[in-house]
Amino acid sequence: MTGHTATAEVDVSAAPAQVWQALTDPSQIKRYMYGAEVDATWEPGSPITWKGEYDGRGYQDKGEVIEAEPGRRLVVTHFSPLSGQEDKPENCHRLTYDLEPAGDRTHLRLEQDNAGSAEEAEHSRQNWQTMLDNLKNLVERG
Repeated sequence: MTGHTATAEVDVSAAPAQVWQALTDPSQIKRYMYGAEVDATWEPGSPITWKGEYDGRGYQDKGEVIEAEPGRRLVVTHFSPLSGQEDKPENCHRLTYDLEPAGDRTHLRLEQDNAGSAEEAEHSRQNWQTMLDNLKNLVERG
């Protein structure tokens, strides 16, 4: 992969603690992340898995929790066999979620590194933007 980055951002009318809860609670994740079932302890160095169905194909993705600063920052690696890439570290993405208080809102920024092309980065950006918009709606509507 060549290192293109996909970035998505959203402002959520909620405190960082509420946004963090949505980022780390498997029952909430399933509601905004295309039905994905996530298994993680959120401890740095621990594994994380996502499984579900995307575009009619089952998947089981994996990664590792790198950083977890409640209400502030979450960093995980991510590898999907659906990518067609070999399962090795250089084919993983790093997903970085940064939460920034902004008055009565939280600004949430997600970056995914290591996309293979500008087109792949744009496709990922669109998917992540939809996911963040879904998260926003879930948190704000309760």
